[in-house]
Amino acid sequence: MKGKAIGGWPGVMVPLLMLLTMTLQMPLLEPLFSRLVDNQAPAIYTRDSFLNLLFWHLAAVFIAIGAATLVALGGGVLVTRPAGREFLPLARAIANLGQTFPPVAVLALAVPALGFGLTPTLVALFLYGVLPIYENTVTGLQQVPKNVTEAARGMGMSALQQLFTVELPLALPTIIAGIRVSLVISIGTATIGSTVAAKGFGEVIIAGLLTDNMAFVLQGGVMVALVAIVIDGLFQRLERRLSPPG
Repeated sequence: MKGKAIGGWPGVMVPLLMLLTMTLQMPLLEPLFSRLVDNQAPAIYTRDSFLNLLFWHLAAVFIAIGAATLVALGGGVLVTRPAGREFLPLARAIANLGQTFPPVAVLALAVPALGFGLTPTLVALFLYGVLPIYENTVTGLQQVPKNVTEAARGMGMSALQQLFTVELPLALPTIIAGIRVSLVISIGTATIGSTVAAKGFGEVIIAGLLTDNMAFVLQGGVMVALVAIVIDGLFQRLERRLSPPG
């Protein structure tokens, strides 16, 4: 799941500067967005600050994917150990289960039990985020060369020492690639959380759809895209930095 970097640092810094401009100085862009609305409609979303929306959007994504990483990493380690290999098909089926349900369906099922707001959104993002991280963890650990693990064993390392000092460091670039994929997917998926009163850029998009205001839709959509591009670029650089040379 590795990809080419998006133009090096310019591919990260340019979208980041655009994101910061829209977050902190959106009124400066009013002449641009005013062309998309009639004279009576507002061109800039003002019901909440874009900084607050950015914070809550990122908070939902990182909390959910942080939890998904812990679960997927633990599951991946378990099924690549001799004692847990027989559970590999079952664990894969459970990880796949999260992506068989549309996020909207997960929200519909979660709201009656958890109420409106951030919590059902976290559940949906968590379920959607587990599979890429789990699959990459399993792949990364399975691709550790046998001669390396045998050498570690020959040096007298315990199974735990071998895991943390040899296998996980070698598998880390692949695991980071899975986390990157989950983050990018969740940044877009998190917009649906606004349908159950969770804060985020989905609030701007939904407000635009309800009022037929294309300026609002464009503002929310562009900012979600910019966040995804920045996060993807940063994690691609981290992935490359952790990869062995050559």
